[in-house]
Amino acid sequence: MIYDYEVTTGKGECLKLSEFKGKVILVVNTATGCGFTPQYAPIEKLYKDYHEKGLEILDIPCNQFGGQAPGNDDEIHEFCTFHYNTTFPQMKKSDVNGENELPLYTYLKSQKGFAGFNQHEYKETLEKMFAASDPDWNKKPDIKWNFTKFVIDRSGNVVARFEPTADMAKVEECIKALL
Repeated sequence: MIYDYEVTTGKGECLKLSEFKGKVILVVNTATGCGFTPQYAPIEKLYKDYHEKGLEILDIPCNQFGGQAPGNDDEIHEFCTFHYNTTFPQMKKSDVNGENELPLYTYLKSQKGFAGFNQHEYKETLEKMFAASDPDWNKKPDIKWNFTKFVIDRSGNVVARFEPTADMAKVEECIKALL
């Protein structure tokens, strides 16, 4: 269950997800130098609009996709607050795939695998890039790119996975339905 996991905050403190029991949680792996980086703005809007109603956001910077999250935790936080006025807490930069992936991500991917990219200007580019290196890329649950989002309901169930190509209005719709 999601509440069995913990993450490390950008300040180095342990955050037990059990502290979020009864809340809706949005977990997103982020990057500061990505074509999807402007999604910080609608994510911040979600936080401002719904935090008081029970939404928590776990922003987990990740540098596994094209090296697009350079810098240390403080530099990433400074970038986000300066460029996007983010107020939601950021976690420690971490891996979301592979040998050193956060156990939280092992669990999330086991609950909601990859179901394809949505129609988006980057869809074809991403699909070609992955197909060139692995013909079975679309059958694996791995996180494919920055800004993949998981939504967890108030009971701790992983109810949705949104790829970075998903319309943020759909993410908001899902969150609103759970609040």
